[in-house]
This record gives sequence, C-alpha cells and structure tokens, in this order.
Amino acid sequence: MLNTQIIANAPNLVTQYIARQPIFNADTGIYAYELLYRDSSNNAFPVGTTDGQATGRLFFNALMLIGISKLTANQRAFINLSSDALLDDFPKLLQPDSAVIEIVERAGNIDKVTNRVTALKKDGYTFALDDYDGDDKWEPLLHLVDYIKLEVEAPIIKTNMLLKKLKRRFPDVKIIVERIETHEQFMILKNAGCDYFQGFFFARPEMLTYHNVEPSKFAVFDLLRCTSRQDLNFDEVHQRVAKDVGLTARILKLVNARSSNQNLVITSISQAVIYLGEDAIRQFVRVLALSELGVDKPSELTKLGLIRAQFMLLILEPGGKEMAERGYLVGLMSVLDAILNMELDVIAKEFCLGDDLSSALLSFNGMLGTTLQLARAVEDDNWPFAVKLLETIRPASEIDIVYNAMFAARQYGDEVLASIIEQA
Repeated sequence: MLNTQIIANAPNLVTQYIARQPIFNADTGIYAYELLYRDSSNNAFPVGTTDGQATGRLFFNALMLIGISKLTANQRAFINLSSDALLDDFPKLLQPDSAVIEIVERAGNIDKVTNRVTALKKDGYTFALDDYDGDDKWEPLLHLVDYIKLEVEAPIIKTNMLLKKLKRRFPDVKIIVERIETHEQFMILKNAGCDYFQGFFFARPEMLTYHNVEPSKFAVFDLLRCTSRQDLNFDEVHQRVAKDVGLTARILKLVNARSSNQNLVITSISQAVIYLGEDAIRQFVRVLALSELGVDKPSELTKLGLIRAQFMLLILEPGGKEMAERGYLVGLMSVLDAILNMELDVIAKEFCLGDDLSSALLSFNGMLGTTLQLARAVEDDNWPFAVKLLETIRPASEIDIVYNAMFAARQYGDEVLASIIEQA
C-alpha cells in the first residue's frame, strides 16, 4: 500500500510563496491588499523573473488554486498584470468584482493595452495604473483607470504637486501613494488629498506559504499541443486534464472562480471542462505557457490518485458513463488532502463537489463512497472487507473483477507516469 502521509513530500509537492502588502485608507484602516509574486522565503521579487512569468505563476498557483478571497481575508485585491497577460484577457479568468488589475509601469503596446482595457471595463473590470510618472505615453489610459498609484519622490513636494494635478484633472479617480516610510510623509500626503496609502511605515509585505502540486511538464506540453488546433476537442482536453492531479485541481478551482452561481456543483472533470468553454480553456493554457510551470517527474502520490481514479471508473462502468466519470473524479480528489495539506472537508467545499461527492470522500457514503472504500481495502490487502464491499456495489459479481480492475488500474497508472518520464 502507498501511504499518502509518507509520500506527501515527493518531488512535485512543493511549498509556494506569495506576499501581500496592505493598502490603507486615511484613517489607517485596511482598504485592500496588493498580491505580490515570490518564489522563495526571501521577501523580494525574484531576480531574473519576467513580468509575464510572475503573472502566469501568480495566476496559476495562487489565484486559481488557493483563491483571492483566502489570500486577502475577503478584502479587495490588487494584482499586477503584464502587457501580454492583459492582451490575452487573463482578467476573464476571474470574476470582474474580485480584483483590481494593475497595469505595470513596464507595460508596452500602450495602444493595444488601451483597447483591451476599454473592452474589459465594459465587462465590469476595474483597473489601476501602477507607478505613474507623468509620462505622456500614459495619457490614453488615464481616462480609463479607477486608481492611479504614485511612488514617494524626494523631495516629497514633487509627489504632492503631481497628486494635486491628478486630483484636479480626474476628481473621480482614487490616488494611492506607495513607498511611504515616515509619519511625516503620511500626514503631508493625507493633507494633500491622497485617498489611499501603502509603504513600510504601515506594514511590510507579509509572506504567505501554502502547499501545492505542480503539473508534470509533459502534461502541460500535451495540453498545449491539444489546444493549439483551431477546433478544440473537449474530450481530448478532458482526457489530458484527467491524467494530472495538478491540472485537475486548478480546472475545478477555475470553475469556482468564474462562476457567479453559488449553488454550482461539479461532478466530473468533463463537466468542468465543458462548463468553462473554449475561450476559458485556451486562456487557462496560455497561463500555463506564460508561467513556464511544470516538474519533470510526478510523485508517487500522483500515481496513487491515478490508480484509485481508474479503479473506481472500471468498477462503476456498468452503472453508466456518468457514474464512472464521477468515480474517477472522487478517486483523483482522494489524495488532495495529502498533496495540499488540507482537510478533505475543506477540499470538498472549495472545489464545489456537492453533497454526493463530498459525502463519498468524507464518509464513504453511497455507491461512490463504498467504491472508494473498496479501493482503499485493496491497497491495505484487506480482502475479506473487500469481498463484503463488493457485495454492496455489485452483488452478482465475483471478487475476480476487483483483482482485474486493480491490475488494470495499476497498469494505467504505470503507463501514464512512464509516458511522462519518457518525455521529460
């Protein structure tokens, strides 16, 4: 048997980092958090990382898997996006009211960015212009953004003058000043009419850590190849996502992030893929490409999830395709507690699994729960218990079908991992 607690430290189970820095109002109450990409416990933007890579990794690892509301304690979020990410419509992977999108000071293709921001504004998205320096190139965007961020300059009268000029021209735009390091600077800017404040005087960026599972590089490459065709085949996308726990977890969370329906319940990977639709799937894959994510070899824990998933699919196939696909998802999700270091009840809620799948995972209830229990009994070599469970699931069947299903499932797990390792 593979012990999920023992192998939870396998190669592609990693600790991820993100920083958040609060933005304060004039009364020094927290107004929002700016989310900042980090790749280690060193609380600084990593040297050699491009804006595109930082955007992709922030989206793929933090926003898709953990969720904005958890990272900001349900406060407003500010997120930096590269020009490429904006032009690729990355904001559409989020609900319009979930975050303020920051246009970074290094942005290029201003005309194209302006057109994209104009279109996204019509859909309800909110924007901030980061580190505005007064350059004329930003003029087209000044009429579109909801926030303008300035940095404290020396002498501070320069910042003061620019702030007042902007307030006169754009009275409805909120001004945020960053890099405030003293009480004196805060008071001068507050008296000048600044709306929001950010800097070490109030708080340094706070480091957050969380457990994560990276998709395999081969799975990422295969999905990129699959979605590069003009006509997207949803069944092919489903087949590729289903073979990787990291991709499955993020696809399910993406459904949750994009849905305004609080009662949405996902019961299979294919349902999640179809729900997202072609545009969102292609955007998801572009995030993958931009972030350059992926590990060379998957862990044994990933293999365990694949074996359980395929075993449940095979056992439940006589009940129809829908039941079999639901079993596959339950099997795959059953290892996420060890991967993400989260309780299963939290996972069931976070991934919109609904009562049926949730009770299967948490309490082994129903046909799905009993089949998951059967898989675990076989892993434990508890064959007397396996016989009793089979009588509940398929009363007319002999125990041979369990032997055969587990043998086929183990072959499936070996073949999937072998194909990944060969391509690594």
